[in-house]
Amino acid sequence: MRVATVQPFTVPADLSANIAEHARLLRIADADLCVFPELSLTGLEIEALAADPGLWLAPDDPRLEPLREACRAGGVHAVIGLPLLEGGRRFIGSLVLGPAGETVATYAKRNLHNTEEELFDAGERQVIIDVGGKRLGLATCLDAANPDHPRELAEAGAEVYVLSALFSEGQEQRLLDQVGVAAGYGMWVVLSQYSGKTGGMAAFGGSGVWRPGGAAEVRLGGEVSEWAYATITS
Repeated sequence: MRVATVQPFTVPADLSANIAEHARLLRIADADLCVFPELSLTGLEIEALAADPGLWLAPDDPRLEPLREACRAGGVHAVIGLPLLEGGRRFIGSLVLGPAGETVATYAKRNLHNTEEELFDAGERQVIIDVGGKRLGLATCLDAANPDHPRELAEAGAEVYVLSALFSEGQEQRLLDQVGVAAGYGMWVVLSQYSGKTGGMAAFGGSGVWRPGGAAEVRLGGEVSEWAYATITS
């Protein structure tokens, strides 16, 4: 399975611009799976999300159709971060699209920061999907700080820990520590996080792929709209 982790440029709270850019990237991706950061379709723009109901997306929202078309065009799976409306609740969500443009799964972040708890509900379930013969467990940012989260996924048979995140400047060691915990359970780790500013915070990039045990397979620097490719074989 060939994976691509992406550091896209996210325009704050601009769904149309970000959907268009995500679709462009998906169309040119040379991968079976593309992973985008936490809330990649809006950025971590808490005030804007609180003020504008139009920024929230259900899985079947027609505004997502360009992403479905791009997955079909590229024959690629995508993990996309979005403010998710599901079952009458609001989540920091991941939408997984398949190569036919279908909805494969949704995942809701389970571990929230204090400020996030004022706007979002916490997810209540672990999600594992099958891509390219591999079992992928989904995670979002602070989930990885709770060692029970990757442990539960590993025990459930996940071979790859797919982490969509935002780590701000000064948290470089925290990123490595959390990747190391998941890799320590014998899983590959695929991390997509931001570079540049979102939600008033500056992120440092560093997205990448790590082997079981924690050795880096590939790692990005701090530039936006960069790709890190890796092939997960065993």
